[in-house]
Amino acid sequence: MKLIGMLDSPFVRRVAISLQLLGIKFEHQPLSVFSTFEAFAQLNPVVKAPTLICDDGTALMDSTLILQYATAIAPARKLLAEEPTLLKRQLQQLGLALAACEKSVQLVYERKLRPVEKQYDAWSQRVISQLLSAYEVLEQLLAEHPITMTSDNADLAGVSIAVAWYFSQQMLPDVVLAADFPHLAALSAQAETLPEFQVAPFGSSACQFD
Repeated sequence: MKLIGMLDSPFVRRVAISLQLLGIKFEHQPLSVFSTFEAFAQLNPVVKAPTLICDDGTALMDSTLILQYATAIAPARKLLAEEPTLLKRQLQQLGLALAACEKSVQLVYERKLRPVEKQYDAWSQRVISQLLSAYEVLEQLLAEHPITMTSDNADLAGVSIAVAWYFSQQMLPDVVLAADFPHLAALSAQAETLPEFQVAPFGSSACQFD
């Protein structure tokens, strides 16, 4: 199967890391929804990253749906708990991480793609408020239930939190101040040392398999 999309997308990156944790082999094709739009459209006319091209040619999109399928075909490992109390906590963390990803991407697009004279400050401030609220709740949750992430115990929530935080730090360090979120910063630093994260480094042209 092929994973289509650039590693500067937190949604693409969390899929690339999670597929490795699940033990699923894949080829990474780093196409951009901007600079290689036409080439991307030949694989998925919707041009949505990430896209997963399955072995039978079926194109799946949306990182959550891709990972739902990946979990179903994973040889043994699962990235979400079955026990209801732990699953509820993981899903709470996961929802917040995905919200942080979404709001970070919205703000980056507003700043980098929209002409300055057409940027809407009131909307940007609302997005910033939502982004910071997501991280504030995550910081509190991590203070209450610290995560020590390893390749053996990493779950989908932890991966998504770490990927979201790293993206925000690379793209919006003036908005999301690392000093205000020590637990998130520590989790991200720990995660980035794991081989699954290092194979899919943020901003790299492609996954760096041996």
